Amino acid sequence: MSESKPNMALMVVPQGHGSLESYIQAVNAIPMLSVEEEQYLARQVVGGDIDGAKLLIMAHLRFVVHIARGYSGYGLPQADLIQEGNIGLMKAVKRFDPDVGVRLVSFAVHWIKAEIHEYVLKNWRIVKVATTKAQRKLFFNLRKAKKRLGWFSNEEVHTVAEELGVSPKEVMEMEARLAAQDAAFDLGNDDDDDNSSYAPALYLQDDNSNHADVIEAEDHQAQSQRSLRDALNTLDDRSREILTARWLDEPKQTLHELAAHYGVSAERIRQLEKNAIKKLKIAMEG
Repeated sequence: MSESKPNMALMVVPQGHGSLESYIQAVNAIPMLSVEEEQYLARQVVGGDIDGAKLLIMAHLRFVVHIARGYSGYGLPQADLIQEGNIGLMKAVKRFDPDVGVRLVSFAVHWIKAEIHEYVLKNWRIVKVATTKAQRKLFFNLRKAKKRLGWFSNEEVHTVAEELGVSPKEVMEMEARLAAQDAAFDLGNDDDDDNSSYAPALYLQDDNSNHADVIEAEDHQAQSQRSLRDALNTLDDRSREILTARWLDEPKQTLHELAAHYGVSAERIRQLEKNAIKKLKIAMEG
C-alpha cells in the first residue's frame, strides 16, 4: 500500500469561540484521514516529526468527542471529559505503531477511555466509590445496567454479581452509593474548621491506578466473549441449544424441561450438557 501526504491546507486547528458547541463544530469540520495519509503521518511521528503528530491528533479529535459523550451521565463537565480524552489520544499517537496493521482510532480508543475513566473516578463525588479493579468494573457497568433495569431485584443483584465477578454484597453497596445524594468533594473557604474536617477530599483514597489495568480488563472481557462465541459455534446444534438454555437464557430451563422438549430422559440431557461443557472448555483453551 503506497503512502500519501495529506493536504495540509485542509488541516485547520480548531478555533473555538468560548463554547463547547463551537469546538465540536470545528473538530467535526476537520477532514478524516485515508489509510495512506494516516500511515504517512504515523511514520513521520516515529521519526520524531511533531507536526505529523499534531495533524494525526487533530484528525481524530471528533472521535474523542464521540467517546466522551458516552460518559455524560456522571454529572461532570463535558468539556473536561473531552479534554481528558484528548490527553489519551495524544498518548496513543505517541505509542502508535503504523506497522501493526490497525487504524489509529482502533488503537487509541483504549487510551482515550482509560484517561476518561481515571478522571471520572477521581472526580466522582461519592467517597471511595471504586478503590479496586473489580469495583471500578462494577462502577461503570452498574451504571449502564441501572439505566436499563432501574432499581435491582434480589435476582438481578446476583446476576450482575456473577457477570462481573464480584459478590452480591458489593453490588448492593455500589448501588447504594450511586443512589446516594452527592456530597461536596472539597468544602469552600467559607466553611468553619470543624466542618472542613469532614470534607470527602480528606478521605478519598488515591491508589494510583494503572491505565494498563483498565485496558487489560476491557480487552480480557472482549476476548472472553469472542472465545465463548467461537467455542459455541464448534458444537452441534443440539448441544449448543442445551448449553444456551441451561446457562445463558433467562429464565434458565431445567433438565426435565429440556428432556420433554427433545423426547429423551433428563439423565441423557445431563450427559449431553456435560459433554458439551467439556468440548467448550477444550475449544476455549485451544
